[in-house]
Amino acid sequence: MNYKDKKLDVFLYKYKPGLIIWASIASFSTYFCMYAFRKPYTAATYDQIEVFGLDYKEVLILTQVIGYTISKFIGIKFVSEVKFDQRIKFIFCLLFISWITLFLFGTVPEPYNLILMFINGISLGMIWGLVFSFLEGRRFTEILAASLSASFIVSSGIVKSIGLWLINLGVPDFWMPFCTASIFIPPLFLFLWMLSKIPSPDAEDIKKRVIREPMNKSQRVKIFFKYSSVLIPLLVLHIVLTGYRDFRDKFAVDILREMGYNKPSDLIISETIIGFTLLIFLGSLFMIKNNQKAYKVVLVIISTGVLISGLATLLYASNGIFIQISPYIWYTFTGLGLYLAYVPFHSILFDRMIAVFKIKSNAVFFIYLADSTGYLGSLVVLIIKTFNNRNISYLDFFIFSSYVLIFVGVISMALTFIFSRKLQT
Repeated sequence: MNYKDKKLDVFLYKYKPGLIIWASIASFSTYFCMYAFRKPYTAATYDQIEVFGLDYKEVLILTQVIGYTISKFIGIKFVSEVKFDQRIKFIFCLLFISWITLFLFGTVPEPYNLILMFINGISLGMIWGLVFSFLEGRRFTEILAASLSASFIVSSGIVKSIGLWLINLGVPDFWMPFCTASIFIPPLFLFLWMLSKIPSPDAEDIKKRVIREPMNKSQRVKIFFKYSSVLIPLLVLHIVLTGYRDFRDKFAVDILREMGYNKPSDLIISETIIGFTLLIFLGSLFMIKNNQKAYKVVLVIISTGVLISGLATLLYASNGIFIQISPYIWYTFTGLGLYLAYVPFHSILFDRMIAVFKIKSNAVFFIYLADSTGYLGSLVVLIIKTFNNRNISYLDFFIFSSYVLIFVGVISMALTFIFSRKLQT
């Protein structure tokens, strides 16, 4: 070990603020780069292209989501069992596969290139769990998780804006995704190296948050049925949240266009405000040392997020019966409420749940259990929009989805509070 390596080890092992900063940058930036491989194609319109009489873009999005959903189900087993020293290797291999699919996407003519976006979805669906596994089980996991979560909120708008910028420069729609991803390859190597240097949780972390271990099939089944009374209502809510979030994210350009907003900066401003609001708010939860109290607070945050999205929609669609808010304010608040409810599922909710109930497991198992079922919701939403509601605008469909969210959310969270209390007693 050379002098520089020794200094880095001291920085990461002995100086907690240094570790927090390092791990936050590494995880945020790695996942940010991943979005350049996954999302930029949604910025293109693919005008006047149809597949089997259906809009090509909608079929393309549906195809990727099918692959992404399958990947989440694979991840329940794979990510929860993967050995910790193999995580970087798998992240790199999966991202490399997705990059190749984007190159071929620009080469292979439509509709045959749809299969490439399917493979792209399969390769990218397990990245989140592999990255989050570096962060869980620590006294300050909330800070790290908030940083990581901010990446998929902020990055989506930015990479789509870069995609729009490349299209305006003359890059063809089918080559734009590959070009966007290629921009992010050099920094990706740096951030993967940073990620690899993050040390495992120390003895104090294990004492406070329970040791995190790989899980076999029998352990996963046993834990699911033991805590099913809490998990099932949470999973039902997450199905709706994922469908809602995925529709808003994938058709953001179309929704904003229908409201009269056409500039790439409109996306960046809205999602950046949301991302950094959540970063500050959720990151501060590490200050709550009592796991039971923190778990209850997280449930309250999820409930509040559902109410914000629903009430903002009521105000926007009320035509002045209540307080009238502008379209852009409404769009921003639906995003804020959505991510307040959605982000905890992928970060702090299950980390605290494990600590409260002393479950010998890892958080990525619960995250992928939620994600796999959640993306079934996304598939249902996309199928309904693609095949059965061609006459409904993106904006009207999004408004309707907001009403569904608040209805399911209120019932699901009420049941979660009731059964969580029973399990604790």
